[in-house]
Amino acid sequence: MTIAENIAVIREKIEKVSGGRKVTLVGVAKTKSSALVREAVNAGIDAVAENYVQEIREKGAEGAYGGCPVHLIGHLQQNKVKYVVGQVALIQSVDSKEILAAINRRAASLNIVQDVLLEVNIAEEASKTGLPVEQLDGVLAGAGELKGIHVRGLMIIPKAGNTRPYFEKTYNMYIDIISKKYDNVSMDFLSMGMSRDYEDAVRAGANMVRIGTAIFGARDYGAPSV
Repeated sequence: MTIAENIAVIREKIEKVSGGRKVTLVGVAKTKSSALVREAVNAGIDAVAENYVQEIREKGAEGAYGGCPVHLIGHLQQNKVKYVVGQVALIQSVDSKEILAAINRRAASLNIVQDVLLEVNIAEEASKTGLPVEQLDGVLAGAGELKGIHVRGLMIIPKAGNTRPYFEKTYNMYIDIISKKYDNVSMDFLSMGMSRDYEDAVRAGANMVRIGTAIFGARDYGAPSV
């Protein structure tokens, strides 16, 4: 199947389980060529996601994104903040108070507001990045003091296997945050679900899914990591 056909299948499956909600389809372009990214953009994905800052810079220079919003979903190091703030529509992978503060400083220096999602380590896995659940309220409460960022929602990468309980737990957390009405926080996006489980994620309440393999095919793991 072509990339356009894959996207059409994904859209159809999402429509069946979304209950009429709008779900933002983000194509994960890690290791994929600029030509393939352009093909997905032309086929109507809502945004492109990259894991690595260097790929954003290289593919951007090659015109891969064609005006489509670009998201960073990989771990962001402080020394790379200057390369992404103001260059991407959304940083989904804000996983600590320190990186949030660094993004805020950079955005303030540019006189812009950077949209971000807070990545939550919902499965409490030591091997994964993300804010510990118990720190989330404190970070949200402090967001009102950060004028260079706008928290737009949450992102998770659940533990492999039965992901549904993690989706349901995150959705309940998301609804609770909405009820608390934190300053500078608008729960517009709940980003959860990938190629293997996006239907379950949407059923549980996700309104943003990050799809790589189901759009582009298997990744080339021999490609350099940057």
